[in-house]
Amino acid sequence: MLHVTERAKETGLPINPDSLVTQSGKGGQVQGLGRSRVMTILVKYGVDPELAKEGGRTNRGNVDNVRRYAVFLNDLKEYYGEIDLDEIQRWWLDRLRDFRERKGFTLKYDPSKSLRTIIRDLMRQALERQGGMGGTKYEGALLHHLVGAKLSLASGKDIEHRGFSVADAPSAVQGDFVIEKVAIHVTTTPSEALIAKCRTNIDNGYRPFIVTKYKGVTAAEVLSENAGLGQRIEIVEAEQFIATNIYELSLFNAEKIHVKVNQLVEKYNAVVEVCESDKSLLIVAS
Repeated sequence: MLHVTERAKETGLPINPDSLVTQSGKGGQVQGLGRSRVMTILVKYGVDPELAKEGGRTNRGNVDNVRRYAVFLNDLKEYYGEIDLDEIQRWWLDRLRDFRERKGFTLKYDPSKSLRTIIRDLMRQALERQGGMGGTKYEGALLHHLVGAKLSLASGKDIEHRGFSVADAPSAVQGDFVIEKVAIHVTTTPSEALIAKCRTNIDNGYRPFIVTKYKGVTAAEVLSENAGLGQRIEIVEAEQFIATNIYELSLFNAEKIHVKVNQLVEKYNAVVEVCESDKSLLIVAS
């Protein structure tokens, strides 16, 4: 809608709905809609261009909505005479912000369920959201910051937290998290590139430690064996890694377990508030 409103500002109203759509394929696609277009609009209105991640995907599902919206703008023009397209654009930008700051993931603490199950449910929510968000890696970001929060609680030390998209990226960084001489790598999908980083850790005097999903443990083990590092790399399942630590911190006291879960969520949210612009990564505990 940002794109169409801007087009109406550029060409004036009324606007031909068919001019907004390419005619290739089955019904075509929205003409000129893309992330760069949305970023340009956002910058023009002084809005964080990173919001274009939510607003800049072109797909055929938008075509009918675009046509209807063009007709709607034309009707407004005919009925009211002059309309403030800038004001309309600002309204859409507010809706985009609302979308970005929508309710986060929900952690439902149920004492009848295992902690692994509760954590796995969080991961499921992230994976489901990820499936409809055009490549946004919610699952990886959630796991990364859960492990980071867990490490902070367990160690009682000031651990350096970074945004998910930049963590473990610079060559000078030994891992997502580094405690003493242990380089911790958090991943949903172990790869040969990760094992290569682990080799670098070993060469630099660090002990590599991989935290991954249940299904990623076997993959990491196979990759490390193939690289001749099977006996040099620690590989643990993420859900169990987090759950076990909560039990240890609570001294296996049933009431304290719930307290520690809440502390984990509080620490996680504090990290997300500082390190991530996407606040939909926040967890709501219930």
